[in-house]
Amino acid sequence: MAQVEATTERIIAADAEAVFDALADYKEVRGKVLTGHFSEYEVREGGDGEGTVVHWKLQATSKRVRDCLLDVTEPTDGQLIEKDRNSSMVTTWTVTPAGEGKSRAVVSTVWDGAGGIGGFFERTFAPKGLGRIYDELLQNLATEVEK
Repeated sequence: MAQVEATTERIIAADAEAVFDALADYKEVRGKVLTGHFSEYEVREGGDGEGTVVHWKLQATSKRVRDCLLDVTEPTDGQLIEKDRNSSMVTTWTVTPAGEGKSRAVVSTVWDGAGGIGGFFERTFAPKGLGRIYDELLQNLATEVEK
């Protein structure tokens, strides 16, 4: 089993604190910026960063739906980590300043991939597909915070 990783980033025309606060706001903002690949979104505990427990289903392909129950932590300033209780998937969101009134938002997801030929296809295609999903999500986030 090899680890699979998908990483996407975007420069957003808003300061890093505003972007991070929007990402960490699971009650109001996060549900609004998710793409059509996410369904059954529900905040089960908390709702603002550290200590939040959130659920959603992620449909990466027409056949692949992942039921996610995520524990959110904030290990350092500008960083959110979402660990899935149902799998090995861990998503890290990092927001840093990127010049006057701008920030860089980076999302990176890693998980233990399948073995064999299925694992080969997963390692080859899943990062690109997930990258497209997160690119759209980051665009939605930019639209939300740049208002």
